[in-house]
Amino acid sequence: MAPTLAVSFNDSSEIIDFVLKKGNGVKGLSEMGLDSLPEQYIQPLEERMCDTITTSQESVPLIDISKWDDPGVAEAICEAAEKWGFFQIINHGVPIEVLENVKEATHLFFGLSAEEKRKYLKELSPSNNVRFGTSFSPEAEKALEWKDYLSLLYVSEDEASALWPSVCRDQVLEYMKRSEIVVRKLLDVLMKNLNVTEIDETKESLLMGSKRINLNYYPICPNPELTVGVGRHSDVSTLTVLLQDDIGGLYVRGNNDSWIHVPPVNGSIVINVGDALQIMSNGRYKSIEHRVIANGSNTRISVPIFINPGPSEKISPFPEVLASGEKAVYKEVLYSDYVKHFFQKAHDGKTTIEFAEI
Repeated sequence: MAPTLAVSFNDSSEIIDFVLKKGNGVKGLSEMGLDSLPEQYIQPLEERMCDTITTSQESVPLIDISKWDDPGVAEAICEAAEKWGFFQIINHGVPIEVLENVKEATHLFFGLSAEEKRKYLKELSPSNNVRFGTSFSPEAEKALEWKDYLSLLYVSEDEASALWPSVCRDQVLEYMKRSEIVVRKLLDVLMKNLNVTEIDETKESLLMGSKRINLNYYPICPNPELTVGVGRHSDVSTLTVLLQDDIGGLYVRGNNDSWIHVPPVNGSIVINVGDALQIMSNGRYKSIEHRVIANGSNTRISVPIFINPGPSEKISPFPEVLASGEKAVYKEVLYSDYVKHFFQKAHDGKTTIEFAEI
């Protein structure tokens, strides 16, 4: 018989130690077969995805991008970025095998022993660029999120080869390499719509000077209705490229405060606009609030690639956007300051963008 919470832990500090310091993560809690959710994970009522929250039957656009030369494709991408901030793409050219391999690699990493994963905890990892963790920002959170992750900042192929966990390294690198072609095409289309006709070296560093990939693991949860997989937030990226498995659970903010499910579509990739692109487009492209629910019967994984400005870049609305006399809504901010502000607090909806508002 699986141990209950009362048998396993004497007090809350033991849970924190087990989850955060010993490398067990919430996966370790899940595998104990707990009868009830530890109180550290119980979210305030307003943060839960409960019956009082409206879910919409609408869906974010699904765009076939096989014909890049078709003006209708560019139009659909820009309209989705302006109206929804989220869309799914199919026939994107990243082989299904590459997508499946990186999903399998995610399960392989989280299938490692706690001792093995613990080597990549913030305090023990050989590099700040390779980090295994749990929740979002535990030091700042009143209630923890039901998620473990491996976060990998891409610096170079050499560094990745030397420092990334070997069980998932090659699959992740291949996925990043293949998806970069799509990212460049998407940014090209989105920039032309802003009258930015060329992505030169300066613009490239501004749009995609830094790349981070996360392997996210959401284990089966007791009382999933009391907690969250990921709390309400918008990304701080330029674009986020998300691969999700077939379990579902990602919701995005719709109109009238409703929440729209982003259903898994076989072979698709989810694209969303991040705060950096909202700022650079002066609000034309929308970085939308989203969240992930916990699941009581299935483990879910997802693999987001965050395409970010370089940390030393200063982001502000593009001059090309303001050329017609449009008034700037955002001031210039150092991107590393913006990111620091984001990680210093718990997930709190769309409030991060206020850091850059005039």
